[in-house]
Amino acid sequence: MKQIEPLDPSGLSQEQAQAEFLELQTQLAAADQAYHQNDAPFLSDAAYDAAKRRYKVLAEAFPELKDIATQLDSVGAPVTSGFGKIQHVVPMLSLGNAFEDSDVADFDRSIRNYLGFGASQPLRFTAEPKIDGLSLSLRYEKGVLIQAATRGDGATGENVTANARTIADIPQQLSGAPEVLEVRGEVYMSHEDFAALNARHTERGGKTFANPRNAAAGSLRQLDAEITRLRPLRFFAYSWGDLSAPLAQTQTGAIERLHELGFQTNPLTQTCASVAEMIAHYRQIEAQRATLGYDIDGVVYKVDDLALQGRLGFRSTTPRWAIAHKFPAELAWTRLEAIDIQVGRTGALSPVARLTPVTVGGVVVSNATLHNEDYIRGRDNKGEEIRGGKEIRIGDWVQVYRAGDVIPKVADVDLTKRNGDEQTFDFPETCPECGSPAVREEGDAVRRCTGGIICPAQAIEKLKHFVSRKAFDIEGLGAKQLEMFYNDPDLPIRTPVDIYTLEQRDLGQFTKLKNRPGWGDQSAANLFAAITEKRNISLGRMIFALGIRHVGEVAAKDLALHFGSWEDLASAVDAARSAALAHRAADLAEDQERERASSEGRRAKIKETREAALSVLELHRTAREAWEDLIGIDGIGATVGLSLSDALANMQERAVIDDLVAQLNISAPAAPSQESPVAGLTVVFTGKLEKMTRDEAKARAESLGAKVSGSVSKKTDILVAGPGAGSKEKKALELGIRILDEDGWLAEIAAS
Repeated sequence: MKQIEPLDPSGLSQEQAQAEFLELQTQLAAADQAYHQNDAPFLSDAAYDAAKRRYKVLAEAFPELKDIATQLDSVGAPVTSGFGKIQHVVPMLSLGNAFEDSDVADFDRSIRNYLGFGASQPLRFTAEPKIDGLSLSLRYEKGVLIQAATRGDGATGENVTANARTIADIPQQLSGAPEVLEVRGEVYMSHEDFAALNARHTERGGKTFANPRNAAAGSLRQLDAEITRLRPLRFFAYSWGDLSAPLAQTQTGAIERLHELGFQTNPLTQTCASVAEMIAHYRQIEAQRATLGYDIDGVVYKVDDLALQGRLGFRSTTPRWAIAHKFPAELAWTRLEAIDIQVGRTGALSPVARLTPVTVGGVVVSNATLHNEDYIRGRDNKGEEIRGGKEIRIGDWVQVYRAGDVIPKVADVDLTKRNGDEQTFDFPETCPECGSPAVREEGDAVRRCTGGIICPAQAIEKLKHFVSRKAFDIEGLGAKQLEMFYNDPDLPIRTPVDIYTLEQRDLGQFTKLKNRPGWGDQSAANLFAAITEKRNISLGRMIFALGIRHVGEVAAKDLALHFGSWEDLASAVDAARSAALAHRAADLAEDQERERASSEGRRAKIKETREAALSVLELHRTAREAWEDLIGIDGIGATVGLSLSDALANMQERAVIDDLVAQLNISAPAAPSQESPVAGLTVVFTGKLEKMTRDEAKARAESLGAKVSGSVSKKTDILVAGPGAGSKEKKALELGIRILDEDGWLAEIAAS
């Protein structure tokens, strides 16, 4: 089937894109838990595997959204209580996705750019089928299998050692292996064995499995290992984690070594010398997909040279040196029954298509996003035609796809099926939640409610974000409970601080709460205990939880690391904001000075103005330094700085934040290791680096505990200047900042 492109995001505004991100996060989190923890996915493999593509598309179009894409920072799901926990010595990360041939070319190009390789410089990759099963880690010490663990959330997995020992493909002892060897691979079930298993269950009147992946996952995660022993599980080894000695110098050599040690490895693994060879092997595997006898959902490419893998390293949840080239998803046609408007956390009005239920990629779909009012009319935000200029009307037959998103999209309209009963949709100009005007600013694609905190939809969404997993993560206080409390006349929760006064307002004895449906003494006690526990919070999580526009998890951590306390951050933002005010005042003073030449009679007043201007300009210099320091933090910039400034300058929002801070015990980020000579120092890189790329230099500095900034200020400790250094080097000289060339920097960190 032809691959469907994700809808062009150029017609979306920041507000529209952010609203979509937040909705995606909720659905992805639920899908992660269903897939990894409950072995009962409600999304098809193709739909979930392609889900994060839309994230990537939006993040590329709106870079500031990368900070709030929390589900891209998640791997798997937390372990369940039925198994013991095992901490992975080396995290078990997920892979980035490619969906088009051009994505594979981009992958190759990004690696070359990171390593500083030219387009003609040799670079080899391995290409292997991506098995659709359950990831498993096997730890051997002195050749003996001592433990097995699922991936879990990437950092902590479930102890399934007894179950893994029952799988015939997993050796119990190894000969000639390193003293410590952690083998990683995929547990799966063949199509033939899956059919036989379901047949046996049917004969006995038992439950059948939906697909081989569910069967494999459910079998491996049995609390009774004897049940696992009766299930026909298989295992392919394809990687490794903790090692006491290298297996080989290349990925190919390491896989061959695993095979020699007794592990099953995939015979379709091949080494490729170019993007063309990688894609050709992908096509070959895709053509064999139906006859392999086991499920695969793509092809994985890895840099073959292990030394280069080491240089490339990892992002937060994915390796830079590998990517999964996924197989296409599906699409379907159905009738558009209605269009509803949803209001997001930022006030964006998002149209949602209500559809006659249809199966797309094995999942029943009844809702789909329509993006914004321009998209419904067949236009982008510049007025240019999209979708051939075809307007979407209620009653139309529409094409729905899931190729790049958990949330389905309406891709096209079939005009030949119109019968004249279709209705044009008039986009509302008032908020359906609070009745406030819904304003669309010039040049913006989204219409937004102006109600702010009086709009219940915005308030509730902000509260949901506040208690989300990456924020305060208060157990027992989820979306459903927040909606109940928001509308509760006696125990309302309208702002985050209301959460921390809830027990006090309940008289401390569950007097009010326990009498509500679904609540009793124990559940009320559990909730209040969970709230009390989360009075202790790290600064980064607290900043992220505030839901300030553009301030996502990564930006929040960067701010926390740079300032160390909420008080210092707030003071810096307040000082930075005065820069703009002082600048305007200084401009006014300059205008008045120019007026002096033509109005000699106002000299006395002008003298006062001039003295005031000097004071204002001095304030301006101080404020300007604060502003440059704030936006100079690597990864922050003016967009985040202005959002922070606007949020803290809003008197109502600031009052809520101040009241919240008074209720919390906020911990500062952990101090950097003192073993590094650059730990805690602020470093700026400028000019051309010749022995490493800028990305490598930044990653190395941060791994040693240094803060990397994008601009030079009084707080800069070291400027690393390569050839072509310009204004930053000049400013560093003026401020007396220590300047090193690239060799000097490498010597500085050599001991680390």
